[in-house]
Amino acid sequence: MLVVEDDQTITQAIAARLQAEGFQVRTAGDGPAAVEAAHSWQPDLLVLDVMLPGYDGLEVCRRVQADRPVPVLMLTARDDETDMLVGLGVGADDYMTKPFSMRELAARVHVLLRRVERAATAAHSPRGAAIQLGDLEIDHAQRRVRVGGADVHLTPTEFELLVCLAQQPRAVLSREQLLAEVWDWADASGTRTVDSHVKALRRKIGADRIRTVHGVGYALEMPSK
Repeated sequence: MLVVEDDQTITQAIAARLQAEGFQVRTAGDGPAAVEAAHSWQPDLLVLDVMLPGYDGLEVCRRVQADRPVPVLMLTARDDETDMLVGLGVGADDYMTKPFSMRELAARVHVLLRRVERAATAAHSPRGAAIQLGDLEIDHAQRRVRVGGADVHLTPTEFELLVCLAQQPRAVLSREQLLAEVWDWADASGTRTVDSHVKALRRKIGADRIRTVHGVGYALEMPSK
């Protein structure tokens, strides 16, 4: 696991917690060092700060994902949804706003790794027929999504979110339901995470495909016949 953070106090705290959870941890303090470490070491997951010397975290994420898909937990000091959406757009799977608890960070790391394991299992499983909703096709076994015949690149989290909605088209799923199904969270503390991932997903598959039910949640729309 690679922790990329230029504040040594935060780096040491994160590394100590993840090591206590049983992970092997390496660290990097700037963008170029992070890209080099990710290429040479090939970690299972990146904990990546947005604000870094050299390349910022967004550029690091772009370069790392271009080399090899890897789950990324982004850290940001600003509670700005635009920053979060940009991060999700370049391949981050989740984000946390500073300050945060090390307990929650460890929990999110475990969730991301479980999701990767589920994806690997699905990729080698003959089960799981494709879901076809108009020109939207979701192939669960191959972890592929197409819109109008063209491939759409989704992060593992975005894919799981889309599958969850597509399994019950037109049904309104609450944010709490989505948190439980996609993120394995048992409380409602991460509802903004759901909102930001839905916005990122809309940008990729089309804004009109996901309907917002204000105060409740979201539904995947079926094409009109």
